[in-house]
Amino acid sequence: MPLQPRPIATLADIEAIESGPYADFMPHASLHAALSDSAMRHADRTALRYVQDADAPARTQAWTYRDFITEVRRTANLFRALAGGDEPRVAILMPAIPQGVFALWAAEIAGVACPINYLLDSAHIAGLIRASGANLLVALGPNAELAIWPRVADLRAQCPGLKQVLAVGVGVGKEGDSPAPPEGALCFDSARAAQPGDALRFGRAVRADTLAALFHTGGTTGAPKLAQHTHGNQLHTAWSAAQLYAMDQHDVIVNGFPIFHVAGSLVYGLSTLLSGAELLLPTLLGLRNTRYVQRYWQVVERHRVTLLAAVPTVMATLLNTPTQGADVSRVRALYTGGSPLPPELATAFEARHGIAVRNILGMTECAGVVAIEPGAAPRMPGSCGLRLPYTQVQAVRRAGEVATADIGAGIGAEICAAGESGVLRLRGPHVSPGYTDATRDAGTFDGGWLLSGDIGHVDAQGRVFVTGRAKDVIIRSGHNIEPGLIEEALMRHPDVAFAAAVGAPDEYAGEVPVAYVVLKDGAGIDAAGLLAFVQQHIAEPPALPKHIDLLDALPQTAVGKVYKPALRLRAIERVVRDRLLRAGLQSQVDVQGQDSASGLSLQLLRLPAAVDAGSDTDVDAAVRAVMAPFALRWSWSA
Repeated sequence: MPLQPRPIATLADIEAIESGPYADFMPHASLHAALSDSAMRHADRTALRYVQDADAPARTQAWTYRDFITEVRRTANLFRALAGGDEPRVAILMPAIPQGVFALWAAEIAGVACPINYLLDSAHIAGLIRASGANLLVALGPNAELAIWPRVADLRAQCPGLKQVLAVGVGVGKEGDSPAPPEGALCFDSARAAQPGDALRFGRAVRADTLAALFHTGGTTGAPKLAQHTHGNQLHTAWSAAQLYAMDQHDVIVNGFPIFHVAGSLVYGLSTLLSGAELLLPTLLGLRNTRYVQRYWQVVERHRVTLLAAVPTVMATLLNTPTQGADVSRVRALYTGGSPLPPELATAFEARHGIAVRNILGMTECAGVVAIEPGAAPRMPGSCGLRLPYTQVQAVRRAGEVATADIGAGIGAEICAAGESGVLRLRGPHVSPGYTDATRDAGTFDGGWLLSGDIGHVDAQGRVFVTGRAKDVIIRSGHNIEPGLIEEALMRHPDVAFAAAVGAPDEYAGEVPVAYVVLKDGAGIDAAGLLAFVQQHIAEPPALPKHIDLLDALPQTAVGKVYKPALRLRAIERVVRDRLLRAGLQSQVDVQGQDSASGLSLQLLRLPAAVDAGSDTDVDAAVRAVMAPFALRWSWSA
């Protein structure tokens, strides 16, 4: 039974879908069946296009849906052959180029995929490979732009379970004309080309609950944390997303997200492939390629792009990237997620480029999506959109002394009324069965519910809003950082008595880590010394705190736990006061933080103006300019 598009604009559309059996919405239990269905229906349409050169955006490679399913089947057959009778478990260290896409879906069809962030250090990558049970590794070969291959020898030494390493060339044609592979590795392209692509050469019983992938989450450092995805999880997220985008076979989407991130692989990747639309991959470095970004709008015009996908920080860059006369009239929406969306940024982008902005709330633990703002409905500032079909998203309130972050499905989980704030939780076909290490499920998975860690509410129209965070995780440019890793590094210093790390707002990254420390009596270290110290104990630069504050005591709850909302509020106030100082407004605006059941917020108050101060209108405009880049709840009393 083929997939039947059911575009979604309102909660009523979702409820109409839910009035029928689930099999009418998602008839396929396996990724191979779903991708094969799409390839059959859209055989001659372009499935995948790769812009090879930022300086020559006309230089592209393209695969039709018939070509695409052939390459995926060839790769799946290769993985089964190399696994030697075992289930293939494939670690993938690849940027978002065609071979990486083939490897991802082939690994899930043949066994289990484990796409890994290639920017992590070798020790962390090795830990993820071992934790996933990977027996095959696909990695980008020697390359001047992206140095992944130099780590492979070390990874092989640390991961004795690897049976084979495959090296991927760059600029490879469909015929597999790759250069000779490095010593000790197979050429991925040549080996793939030698396999049959008309059908799978192995039998495998796959159900919706069959494991498809392991996606790492929970920090750029620390012990491996792998979220399990089933075939059903991924199919539900991708097809639901496509309906909320109102995507069809005539769409072309630019996807610059990496394949190790659920956004790149599922939210914008698989959703496109199930719809018969065209997935455009922007060069080896994706949207980290500054030369490509400078030519972004020309690529959009040349390839008749209709949908864009970008985190808010990239949106801010594109806002200030002139179109240089490029025709962008075919683009109907930009979808964004990964970090909070400042409403002012969305408004400015829409005004400058005439392109609608729509928000997405997602988690790795639910295959990438909690809610999406429909492309066919007006944008509601602050909204993350509607839940997916056949799912539930609820706000639940605390009861008694139960900590907000610990509310699950059991005692104390009282459902909030429409518009009432609580901790957001969800369940549905897209929710992961849990982490590979079940001991880490506590606080995230509870009785079939996934606890988001976000504070927010659901309004009477079904729209989901996030107003704060109960969970500790720091989200920097879409990547999760566990505060515990920073705190552990600080506690190694003999002068430190207590340490706590939280996220501080940042115009570019959304959040950056900061730390608060209580020193022992007689300590001789200062904040600068502690920053130098933790640099020796935190391997990944994104997790290094931007600054450290020394306090006499950390705020605590009634039961003696560190009360991190107070520290987050302190961090927010510090950043905002700093930006007001830079704007010359420190003598005219007072900043007062508020911690309430609906989350953290700021109240900015007009102080008695100095003699030489500008008009109220000038001050108002200056304050709004300072606050515009931040996804914060704030009010301004002039």
